[in-house]
Amino acid sequence: MKFTKFLSVLVLIAIAASTARADEGMWLLNLIGKNYKQMKAQGFRLKPEDVYSVNKSSLKDAVVVFGGYCTGEIVSDQGLIFTNHHCGYQSIQQHSTVAHDYLKDGFWAMSFDEEISTPDLYVSILQEIADVTDDVLKGVNNHSEEQIDANIEKITAEYKKKYSSEFHRIEIKPFFEGNSYFLCVYLDYKDVRLVGTPPDAIGKFGGDTDNWMWPRHTCDFSVFRVYVDKDGNPAEYNASNVPMKPKYHLPISLKGYKKGDFAMVMGFPGTTQRYSTSYEIYNDMLSNDDRAKIRGIRQDVLHADMEASDEIRIKYATKYSHSSNYWKNSIEANKSLKALNIVGEKQKQEREFENWYRANSQRQNEYQDALSQIQKACDADRDNAHVLMYVNECFFNGMELLMHGYHIIDYILDPDGKTKEEFIKEGHNFYKDYSYSTDYKSSLAMAKLYMEDIDEKYYPSFLKEMPADSAVAYMFTSQFATQEGFDKFMENPTREALLTDPVISNFLAVLDIYRELLTASRANESMLNNARRIYTKGVNEMNAGANPYPDANFTERLTFGTVQDYKPKDGVLMNYFTTTDGVLEKEIPGDYEFDVPAKLKTLLQNKDFGRYADKDGSLHACFITDNDITGGNSGSPVIDGRGNLIGLAFDGNSEAMCGDWYFNTKLQRCINVDIRYVLFIIEKYGNCHRLINELTFAK
Repeated sequence: MKFTKFLSVLVLIAIAASTARADEGMWLLNLIGKNYKQMKAQGFRLKPEDVYSVNKSSLKDAVVVFGGYCTGEIVSDQGLIFTNHHCGYQSIQQHSTVAHDYLKDGFWAMSFDEEISTPDLYVSILQEIADVTDDVLKGVNNHSEEQIDANIEKITAEYKKKYSSEFHRIEIKPFFEGNSYFLCVYLDYKDVRLVGTPPDAIGKFGGDTDNWMWPRHTCDFSVFRVYVDKDGNPAEYNASNVPMKPKYHLPISLKGYKKGDFAMVMGFPGTTQRYSTSYEIYNDMLSNDDRAKIRGIRQDVLHADMEASDEIRIKYATKYSHSSNYWKNSIEANKSLKALNIVGEKQKQEREFENWYRANSQRQNEYQDALSQIQKACDADRDNAHVLMYVNECFFNGMELLMHGYHIIDYILDPDGKTKEEFIKEGHNFYKDYSYSTDYKSSLAMAKLYMEDIDEKYYPSFLKEMPADSAVAYMFTSQFATQEGFDKFMENPTREALLTDPVISNFLAVLDIYRELLTASRANESMLNNARRIYTKGVNEMNAGANPYPDANFTERLTFGTVQDYKPKDGVLMNYFTTTDGVLEKEIPGDYEFDVPAKLKTLLQNKDFGRYADKDGSLHACFITDNDITGGNSGSPVIDGRGNLIGLAFDGNSEAMCGDWYFNTKLQRCINVDIRYVLFIIEKYGNCHRLINELTFAK
């Protein structure tokens, strides 16, 4: 039997003989039939084809990739989309000014004409999933990447004949560390407009303090709409475009939930590493520490300036939010990894694996070197990874002007079809959200930190030649430090004027270090990837019957489970929902994280909840389920057993932040905003009744 067919049969047998708990697992939609019996037993009332079908409308048609980094859901027959506030944050910030501060005040379009076009934002809808493992690995010897790439290119070309629109996008990705391959076809919609958002004080209530924590009281949502041309096809923005008529949109339930109720999340989880070994996790923990330290120092610089100036607060809102999210994640992940001794748990699994393959001579020949090769690669790359993290975070992420220099030199040396006018527009967008003084202070802090923590043999030349203060001061004499200087250069963009600029020379110096580090890592990476593929195949073979599922890779998945509380430690029970009473209890007037807008405070005190109140008369804010999610799932719909929307997923809980590496069935929880709180804010706070009238409510 061919290797690929053997693996396919193995996986199908394992799924059919499933013994894994229903809450763990990120399942491909086209394999839902293998989980259907479990889902039905827990309260799922739809059929598999109601979730995924190529030939008729199904739930998959209402779930979208939002912006290439989050998930959203279509909730009306006019293309209305709900996603998280933090997913829409970049677009909200993009449209904000001191005069029209949508971050601080919120925004509600009271008509279609008031909905705001958002350049570069797109949503994608999955059209089809196909297993192409045999075709990708056809004729491949020793897992040759060149042959695999050639096969993928051939398969993609064949599918483009079927999906010929310029808005169709075809992706083929590896699963199970390259033991399987699936093809996904997407339809991209490029005209997406901002419709509504609560202010930060509601959409980000709790800020960094509450991020990744339970209990939560944030109403983490924003509203967008997809537009198409007059024939209903995806199109670039045009004033004549019309709201999309989707194949399917989610109905909304106002009935609420109780402990043990079925809950399903559909979305696009980004990355997990559940097959990682103890050696890899040890290295990841070191990287988490580095990331948290570097970002924490830079964020202190940004925060101080943002507090002192509304203009800078708006300019840096998205940058700060993007940085702080995974700064906090890195901190909480390491706490969880240590508290639950995940390295020790992985070591136990590795000993089981070794005992299993040693019991059979054929297995021993195939698998005996996998773990030792992984360990060797991890040991060899540890120092490299440490320096690379500092290069990425201190220079590429920590010095905005330096990265602006990269975009300039990249364009001048290789325009790649982009016109000068298009590039100048991109440059002006950079300066729109740029503060010279803030970046100067950030760059200085990053240069000093790099020199303190990294061996001088890895210093870029400009830090070898002068102290950090002088090096940064010289870099900021660049013509590109201001829009005026940039515009003057673009009038006559000569190679000589480019290469003699201090920003460009500094970037090239950093690039030299970066390339040196990458070259040293490539041999280790190749060894690691090959060993991981073999190890993963062996683990799934060893655990036949345990319902294996592939790691997340930003392809659409469903995860099913139930509404559940949890016990983080002895004597403590975390309830499965919160109410808006907690918003008032947490209030700190004037605090940037816990201030409560006066209008919201009055509404909550008056308890004017209308049809959004729970049976006990309270307004539920958030709730938790035992669904398996990770980054990328933000904004995903939480769906009840009858296919109705009951909430939006937005976070995981700190006690189980090890979840990207190891799923803890007792602690892992998915934090969701209750759809009734979302609609309450739209109707009662935003007075945007027209959006409520668009929705379909389940009876």
